Amino acid sequence: MSTFGDTTQSQSQSQTPAGPDRRPPLRRASHGRMLAGVCAGIADYLGIDVTIVRIAFVVFTFLGAAGVPVYLACLLLIPEEGTDQSILNSLLDGIR
Repeated sequence: MSTFGDTTQSQSQSQTPAGPDRRPPLRRASHGRMLAGVCAGIADYLGIDVTIVRIAFVVFTFLGAAGVPVYLACLLLIPEEGTDQSILNSLLDGIR
């Protein structure tokens, strides 16, 4: 019977995510921002340098002008750091 208890305990420990491996929630960053914190927030979430994200937005803008609408969509959909509500949610709640 002690084997069954040990198995259950080891399974529950393996199902909980480890602390350092967890990503922070996707938020527009208040630190390191140039415009609205979208690139800095995405970089924090992905664990990469913010310059890479900014360059990606510039490349997408020049290749097919997709960078600007995607940035604006992220601005509307990603909540700012310290809040749980995005700009779009705030606007929709105000209309209701």
